Amino acid sequence: MSKQFDVIVIGGGPGGYIAAIRAAQLGFNVACIDEWKNAKGGPALGGTCTNVGCIPSKALLQSSEHFEHAGHGFADHGIKVSGLELDIGKMLARKDQVVKQNNDGITYLFKKNKITSFHGRGSFVKAAEGGYEIKVAGAAEETIVGKHIIVATGSNARALPGAAFDEENILSNDGALRIGAVPKKLALIGSGVIGLEMGSVWRRLGSEVTVLEALPTFLGAVDEQIAKEAKKAFDKQGLKIELGVKVGEIKSGKKGVSIAWTNAKGEAQVLDVDKLIVSIGRVPNTIGLAADAVGLALDERGAINVDGDCKTNLPNVWAIGDVVRGPMLAHKAEEEGVAVAERIAGQHGHVNFNTIPWVIYTHPEIAWVGQTEQQLKAEGRAYKAGTFPFLANGRARALGDTTGMVKFLADATTDEILGVHMVGPQVSELISEAVVAMEFKASAEDIARICHAHPSLSEATKEAALAVDKRTLNF
Repeated sequence: MSKQFDVIVIGGGPGGYIAAIRAAQLGFNVACIDEWKNAKGGPALGGTCTNVGCIPSKALLQSSEHFEHAGHGFADHGIKVSGLELDIGKMLARKDQVVKQNNDGITYLFKKNKITSFHGRGSFVKAAEGGYEIKVAGAAEETIVGKHIIVATGSNARALPGAAFDEENILSNDGALRIGAVPKKLALIGSGVIGLEMGSVWRRLGSEVTVLEALPTFLGAVDEQIAKEAKKAFDKQGLKIELGVKVGEIKSGKKGVSIAWTNAKGEAQVLDVDKLIVSIGRVPNTIGLAADAVGLALDERGAINVDGDCKTNLPNVWAIGDVVRGPMLAHKAEEEGVAVAERIAGQHGHVNFNTIPWVIYTHPEIAWVGQTEQQLKAEGRAYKAGTFPFLANGRARALGDTTGMVKFLADATTDEILGVHMVGPQVSELISEAVVAMEFKASAEDIARICHAHPSLSEATKEAALAVDKRTLNF
């Protein structure tokens, strides 16, 4: 007889493993199926985020930033460095160790919460007495049954037509994290989050980096004023960003990659590089799920159709994270995982899509929550704006990191905060204050009246809120 569970989660990424833990906390008998393998072929819980996404990229960003500081920034602090060398092997090994620590941490949490972990690919077999029959295709194939199924299978990198990933010359985010030697010339197609972060890593380590972006605007989803400020910084750093391009034929060979492209003026160009990273978005991962075996409805993109509560068209089958609508963000998946587990328990789990923060971990960092100025203009909403530059912030000066600003957008009548946008030092940490404020329907005046520690970067947040009423104190 197949093992029976109250809840089976398919996928052990941020959405899946968090959903499993919350369901276990609520008293359910929980199983989680995940097929990710480590270098030795063993289980590696954490999904794309932990294994080839958020975590390893941040490890390399930190290492490469240290290298750049040592080579270019320390002198301003009176620290002289000679004979600077790069050990790329050790840098990658440290990245791998950070990944392993996160893998091991999730394994520990599963044991702590008495979650049964299955290593293999999970797929639907049929509706069965007591719920749904799920096949686990791993080292030893087996079938389990769950009353409730949570699909959290994530997403895959989108390949460019005619340029399949080989992870040697043409790289996805996976291959971009495993380059064994610093390429002399590197190209990226796509100037999104992954493209800019990976481009920053290898530029700092010595690559000549060119970014080819099809859209005519840089970071179109970001507040325009913030995006312009960020691009000025990237241009100054030497990150070559070409906008409005059309990519043609891509040839990969022993000597590298040759890219035919046309610039915004319509002029034909050829770019020869050692490596090419393709970063043109991600696609929902439903391949191998056998959705048709039970009639699970997918949309035209291959994503699972869900309602506002993450319910699919099938009773007691739920889906969360990158495999459903909404932003492909690890923290969005986590919140959906918690909400679904609580809904299964009869509670009222909730996810507010209007207060999900976004972060790009470049230098300067970019972070935002809520609506942009261009969105407010498009909907005809009356608003007030306030900005404050890090150039006028004492802590930023002490850090020697004064690029960027904080920007508040508030309703013209009620002063309710509608969006907060930041580019500058450590704004990935500063944005949380804005998220909390917006969750509590705070006004810009509320933030302006709160005492912030001095000297701190967070004072820029207070000052930007003061600027909404045109009364900044330090600028």
